[in-house]
Amino acid sequence: MLGATETTKAFFYGTLMHPKILKRVIGNDGGHLEICPAVLMDYTRHKVKGADYPGLVPFSRSRDTLFQGREILSQEDRCVRGTLVTGLTREDIRLLDYFEGSEYTRNAIQVHPLGPFANISSHSAGFRKLFPAHPPPLPEELPPVIDAETYVFLDLATLEPSQWDFADFVERNAWKWYGKGAEDNEDITEVDRRRDRGEHEMGA
Repeated sequence: MLGATETTKAFFYGTLMHPKILKRVIGNDGGHLEICPAVLMDYTRHKVKGADYPGLVPFSRSRDTLFQGREILSQEDRCVRGTLVTGLTREDIRLLDYFEGSEYTRNAIQVHPLGPFANISSHSAGFRKLFPAHPPPLPEELPPVIDAETYVFLDLATLEPSQWDFADFVERNAWKWYGKGAEDNEDITEVDRRRDRGEHEMGA
């Protein structure tokens, strides 16, 4: 458990890769956060049936079920690109846990950064620079790993074999997760309610 002044690092691979959605969930401007592109090896990211968001699972679990034992998978198919975010506070993590809910468990992992860290505000408008539609191949020698946490999906039966695509999410569904578009999104509004209750309790 984080102390009052301690912070943690997290790897995000789905909706929370979008800076505006991350800031909406934690309820602040994210000025204390830094972000960089990163890759998590030996995991796969899949569409959740009937949902906009993905689930991430170890390749050792998805290989025999979602991929039906196929061994001819490229390195890109056996890794997940996302964002590494540093500076998350205990309150940030509390709200992120609420947002992810019972479908996920927060696990310790090790990720490779793929670029320099920058304040999240510098990517809020031009975040697509972090995730080009056609990213360059992974380097033969990856940078040293960084310890972090991520949310691993629990129920493989509710995942589709097809892998989730961030660019498609941004194009079709991201608007539902921040700003006025999120007003009818129960995943977001429930976090808003819990945040408001928490602030009320702390101020009581």
